[in-house]
Amino acid sequence: MRKDIKEIVVATKNLGKVTEFKAALSGLPYTVMSLTDLGIYPEAPENGVTFEENARSKAEFYARLTGKLCLADDSGLEVDYLKGEPGVYSARYAGEHASDEDSNKKLLDNLTGIPAEKRTARFRCVLALADTEKTLLTANGTVEGIVLTEPRGNNGFGYDPLFFVPELDKTMAEMLPVEKNGISHRGRAIKMLVEQLAQMNE
Repeated sequence: MRKDIKEIVVATKNLGKVTEFKAALSGLPYTVMSLTDLGIYPEAPENGVTFEENARSKAEFYARLTGKLCLADDSGLEVDYLKGEPGVYSARYAGEHASDEDSNKKLLDNLTGIPAEKRTARFRCVLALADTEKTLLTANGTVEGIVLTEPRGNNGFGYDPLFFVPELDKTMAEMLPVEKNGISHRGRAIKMLVEQLAQMNE
């Protein structure tokens, strides 16, 4: 990486994600920006069959578009019994415009009658950092859990109410934000990314 590049664009319009990345990278010599800071840009294609393919594709797409370093992520739920589903289709498992409740219902329907020991799953997040020519690095974070038979908790979103984390004896939706951030797949991926960036700037 060239030492004179000091800006990283986070490929999202989600203010919460941008804030999280700004805090994580605060000790490194980068200014973190969002797509919103630079104006409205088209949606990057997500045609990959893995989280890494989608993260790399998005990072490279926006890096070429902005001419800056770009950081992108892709994440979702992998259920072992369902051979990794919903995977990269987590956000649209029940259809392109389906609600979280719709996706949760489909997941529960697909696991009807399946015992707890076979409902193992994980949330996975892959981050990719790219310049205008290629992906420079990737980072991967996971948190292991079990899919319950009914939702619990009012925090979080998506599959959080169904995803039980044994190490904390709570679903993601029962956790306080500080608890969730401490063990989340995105938090673990960001920690790995920061370590790699720190080494690149030594």
